[in-house]
Amino acid sequence: MGKLVVSLDGVVIKEVQITKDKTTLGRRPYNDIVIDNLAVSGEHAVLQMVGADVFIEDLNSTNGTYINGKAIKKQLLAHNDTVEIGKYKIKYLVEDGTDYERTMIMKPGTRPGLAPGGYQAPSAPAAPGFATSGFGPLGVPSGPAAIRVLNGAAAGREVVLTKVVTTVGKPGVQVASITKRPNGYVLAHVEGATQPNVNGNPLVGETVHLKNGDVIELAGTQMQFVQA
Repeated sequence: MGKLVVSLDGVVIKEVQITKDKTTLGRRPYNDIVIDNLAVSGEHAVLQMVGADVFIEDLNSTNGTYINGKAIKKQLLAHNDTVEIGKYKIKYLVEDGTDYERTMIMKPGTRPGLAPGGYQAPSAPAAPGFATSGFGPLGVPSGPAAIRVLNGAAAGREVVLTKVVTTVGKPGVQVASITKRPNGYVLAHVEGATQPNVNGNPLVGETVHLKNGDVIELAGTQMQFVQA
C-alpha cells in the first residue's frame, strides 16, 4: 500500500494513506488532500489507483504539477518520487520498502547501456518513434514474457518484460503500461484520447489480463504478447 508524505520547507505537514480508487488534491475543502495555499488550484490533481499502481494526473492547474522537477500531465508514480506543487513537496512511498530503479527510455537509433540493477536492455528500439520504459525492484529476475512488434520497420523485434512495470507507446499520443502481477500480466491505459486495442477491441475498464498470443494495438503499432 502506498502513502503520501506532504512537507513544506522540509517540515512534514501530513501523511495520507492511498486507499481509494481516486484521491483528489487541491485547495478546496472537499478534496481528499487539502493544501490551503494560493499556489495550489482548487482542484489541482487527482491520484488514481489501478491495482497496485498509482497514477497522478494534473487537472489543468494554474501552476502545474511536477515530479522530480519535471512538469507532467499524467504519470505513473514510482517509490520515492517527489511530487512538487508550489512550494509543497509530496513524497510517494510504497510501504513494503521496495526500492525501484530509475526509468529507462529506449530511444530510436541508440543502444541503451547497462541499467541500474544489471539489466541489459535490448539493442534495438521497438519501432521508430516508439518508446518503452520499465522499472521494478532491484534484483528481479528476468521473466519469460515479451512483446513482439508485428508491423512497421521494426517488425519482429522483441522487448522482454523484465521489469515490474513496462510502459509502451508514443508520449503525448498514446501510452499504456504492462504490469507484472503474481497471477500474470495486466495492460492499463496511461495516456491518450483513445484506449489501446486488444485483439481488435478497445480496452474496457481500467485493466485487462493479457494472455499468450494477445495482439495489442497502440499508437499505430501492433504488438503480440508472448508468454512461455
